Formats: sequence, structure tokens, C-alpha cells
Amino acid sequence: MPVTAQPPQLTQGFRDLIASGQPVGLAVSGGGDSVALLHLVAGLGGQISVASVDHGLRPASAAECAMVADICAAYKIPHQVLRWSGWDRTGNLQDHARKARYGLLADWARSTGIADIALGHTADDQAETVIMALARGAGVDGLAGMGGVTVKNGLRFHRPLLQVTRADLRRYLTDAGHEWCDDPSNDDPTYERIRVRQAAGLLAGLGLTPQALGQVAQHMGAAAQALDRQSTDLAPFLLRQQGDMLINIALADLSGEQARRLVLAGMAWVNRTLTPPRRDEQARLMQALHKGGAATLGGCRFSFDGPVLRIAREFAAVRDHVTSTTHLWDGRWRVTGPHDPKLQLRALGAGIDRCRDWRNTGLPRASMQATPAVWRDDQLISAPLAGFGQGWIAQIVAE
Repeated sequence: MPVTAQPPQLTQGFRDLIASGQPVGLAVSGGGDSVALLHLVAGLGGQISVASVDHGLRPASAAECAMVADICAAYKIPHQVLRWSGWDRTGNLQDHARKARYGLLADWARSTGIADIALGHTADDQAETVIMALARGAGVDGLAGMGGVTVKNGLRFHRPLLQVTRADLRRYLTDAGHEWCDDPSNDDPTYERIRVRQAAGLLAGLGLTPQALGQVAQHMGAAAQALDRQSTDLAPFLLRQQGDMLINIALADLSGEQARRLVLAGMAWVNRTLTPPRRDEQARLMQALHKGGAATLGGCRFSFDGPVLRIAREFAAVRDHVTSTTHLWDGRWRVTGPHDPKLQLRALGAGIDRCRDWRNTGLPRASMQATPAVWRDDQLISAPLAGFGQGWIAQIVAE
């Protein structure tokens, strides 16, 4: 296939990753950005695999995935279509689709031995993210936009085109004679991101170009990293007690930003699937905690043991979580013992009343109820963390 003389440049770090020969996955939808990514990466060689997520929301989506498959076949790159059928047509479609996309990609990557996945986000996407963060009154983290490399679901997601504009990618595709598909939802002003995108010309006239907004993200990213390094000094005050996280320092002795970051770190350990709460939700939480009150947020429960803040899993968040005893429970618990297909892992819940020694563990009742237990229908077989092991052990897997 023909290529342009000077194609857009992928980040050097990502080029080095490809050159290392490690298996790398590409998420390619058929849109111009991800198709350009595919062609650019294919020209570098390496051990590449491609996945296309078909959300099944538009009749044309199957044909778009087929187009990607044809491109991959021409390059002799393995390709797989990942189909989503989990939307019940209620709630925020884009949010549901995004979470499903990352989940499907993570499952695919693990099944193929891939730890690194590249996404086709561009400088325009970064600019849109920063503008939406400004509209929400976001702080340093929000204004940092999307990172060049982020860790999610235990995988590294790379964005090697964050310095390249959408227009440059389409110019490259056109010059090289490559085809791509335009998703009509990218013109739907129902979505906030599309409204921001449609206002790009006006914003650029005010100096808010993708390049300028990208610089804002870089500066805020550097500030966020500095704050993170400062926060690591507080790590000794984070104590893990079975499934709970204890903050053993008075929040009043910290700056507001230090306290917020420490609390968020505790939440992320307790809830491995945590989506960072909105800034206003964080503000309300911190206000309640500074007053010494109990609270819940993000599937976590907050309470005080004297001056110590306890962050525990909220029972309501795991009450309906059911899985086989051979699978991870709540994304962090590995339970081992005499497995049987008829057994299930569920939250201990009211089963705590069948565990006479649970008080000896030192965990509060509410925390204990949110721990994993082995059940056969309504019969409690084991509650490993509640002093009712019966040959079973529950451990938190490494992050």
C-alpha cells in the first residue's frame, strides 16, 4: 500500500515499544483516527494485533469492522471483532459504550497475551477533553486531560497520536489513498463532546487551538505528577486491614489537595473498578469527612475509628455480585479452596450472623458484610475473612 513521504509521527516512546518486539494491540474502529493509527503502526513492523469493537448500535458497524479486517489482512496482521450486546437502552449511552469498549479490549488483550494497547486519540480529542473539564470546573487532574500512557484494568493504554491533529491524519489518509468510515454520531449535537467539536472553529479564533489546549494539558499533567510525588510521602499513613484502607493521619493536618488525593488513593484500592467521582462529588465528600461524618461514594463507605478514617467497600455495591469460586470476586479477591461448580462467590451480607467469631477479626460489621463468602444456594459454606474458613482462603490480588 502506498504511504506518504512524511506521515504523521507516532510518539518516540511508542515507536520504541513496537521496536522492542513486545506484543501490542491496536483498537481500530474504522474511523479516520484509528485507521490512520493502523496504517502508521503497520509500517513499523513489530508484533501487532488489532481488535475492533462492534457496539451493534448502527447497521453500518459490521461493514466498518469488515473494512478494518480487510486492511489487516493486507498487512497480514491478526484481527478480531469484539461484539457488545450489553446495553439495555437506558442511561448514558456514550458512558456505557466507553466502559464496555475498555472491558472488551481488556478481555481480548489478556486472552492473547497483550499488555499494551494503542488508541487513536488525537490532539483534537485532547483539546475537547480539556474544554469539557473547564466547563465542569475541574482541578489539576481534570485539566491534565488524557495521559500519553494510562493504566486501566491492569493494562497499559497508549495514545501515540496525542500531538497530531485530526486534520493531519485525514490529509495523510487522503494523500495515501486509504479509506476510512465516518460515524454519523460524530455529528450528533446531543453529545457534549460533539458540541465542543462543532465549536472548534470559534474557539480557535480565540486562540484556543488544539495545540494551545494541548499545552495546557501538558502543564497540568506536570503539576499533577508533582502533586502525586508529594503524595507518595504520605503512603506510610495508608494502612491496609484485610479489605479496608485506613488513613492514619488527621485530614485537618493535610492540605486540601493532599487530603483529597489520599482519600482517592484509598478509594481506588478498595474499589478496583472506580471511576473517579466528579469534582463536586469529591468536594461534598471531603466536606463531610472534615466534619467527621460518615459517607458513601463510589462504592466505598467512609467512617471514623477515633481519628482514623476507614474506607471500606460498600455492601450495596457488591450485594448482587455473583461469580464462580474460580474467578476474581469484585475485581480484587481471589478465593481458594475445594472448588465445586455448584458453589458461588457472593458477599457475606446477612450471613455474618452465622459466623460467631467474626468480631475477633477487628473489622466492623459493615466492612465484614462486604467481604466474599462461598455459598451453595442459600447455604453459607465459608466466610474466610469472618473466622469461618472451612478450608477456604481469601486474598487480595496484587494491583
